[in-house]
Amino acid sequence: MSFRFHPEAERELREAVAYYEDIEPGLGYDLSVEVYAAVQRAVMYPKAWPVLDGDIRRALVRRFPYGVLYSEEQGVLLIIAVMNLHREPGYWKGRF
Repeated sequence: MSFRFHPEAERELREAVAYYEDIEPGLGYDLSVEVYAAVQRAVMYPKAWPVLDGDIRRALVRRFPYGVLYSEEQGVLLIIAVMNLHREPGYWKGRF
């Protein structure tokens, strides 16, 4: 199965990486590695993660307070949000 990012999810990831890079060089890179590892786990086991709303699931990111929200659409995993878990919970619902 392949995956693709919703444009807003891609923007969220870029902004989060930049934020962590400002805190400590290399930390943003670490975040991106962990996010892509969560995406790969979701690609390998798409039904393993809890359902949040409808067919939207959330895979947690290790080491960072983030979740990868996704849905399966015609054999493709659509990454809807790279969500900071301390942010307003339903902000992403208008994306699909």
